[in-house]
Amino acid sequence: MGQVLDRLRDKQWRRKQIRRITDEVFDLYFKSETGSVNLNFDDLYIGVLLVFNELNKRLPGPHIDPPSKDIVLVMMKENDLNLDGEIDREEFANFIKQLTADTFIIVSQGLIITLVAAPAFAMATKRATEGVPGVGKVVQRLPNSVYASLLTFTVVLFQQARHEFV
Repeated sequence: MGQVLDRLRDKQWRRKQIRRITDEVFDLYFKSETGSVNLNFDDLYIGVLLVFNELNKRLPGPHIDPPSKDIVLVMMKENDLNLDGEIDREEFANFIKQLTADTFIIVSQGLIITLVAAPAFAMATKRATEGVPGVGKVVQRLPNSVYASLLTFTVVLFQQARHEFV
């Protein structure tokens, strides 16, 4: 029961973060003096890029690439509820919510690898390297927590480097 409530709170927190970013982008870049703005396709795509830029700044884990213009165009047609060829504030919020649904799954997978798999891998490699001449004595002297932290840090560096070169 506790895990279900934690997951529900996490989902709610994520939704609030996405909505906060969406509102900030909309208000900062698109809101007019009257407060009402409709985004054409070009403005919408710029908005998507700005939202993904904010997500990448604020969320831990791998860099999340924004969708292509083709995907945004298809989704724009699906989310243009009043069929006027433009997206208003609420349509923009729903559009971004739909577009970012998979984002947290990607981030969660990266965090699981970093925070769970890397320390487990560290402990396995520590045991394996303790018998290696020259290296084994150094590894044995390192506390488990220090060794796991060093290896986890190395995994994070490799993840970041991989996303920069991909």
